[in-house]
Amino acid sequence: MFVVIDTFKAKPGQGSALIEKFERTLPQMQTGGIKSQRVLVDVVASYWTVVLETEVENLDAYFAIADDPAAREGMAGYMDHVIEGDRKIFKVAVSG
Repeated sequence: MFVVIDTFKAKPGQGSALIEKFERTLPQMQTGGIKSQRVLVDVVASYWTVVLETEVENLDAYFAIADDPAAREGMAGYMDHVIEGDRKIFKVAVSG
């Protein structure tokens, strides 16, 4: 099991637009092997930070999202709202 954390620094005032894009597209991203996904927003982090957290059985399932035409179409233009971002991938060592 893996947890993938995609962190986006939105352009000023564009965080809500990015969140809306994720909200509309998450159903198309639910391909085989995706356990859960959620969108998080900053409370104490730097302003306009949006995080997409994805829990997957294997990394192939995560990277298959990028190959899915519906997910690609839903996320088209998301970079119009983003300054920069990064990705962290964690392997779940212990789960309760």
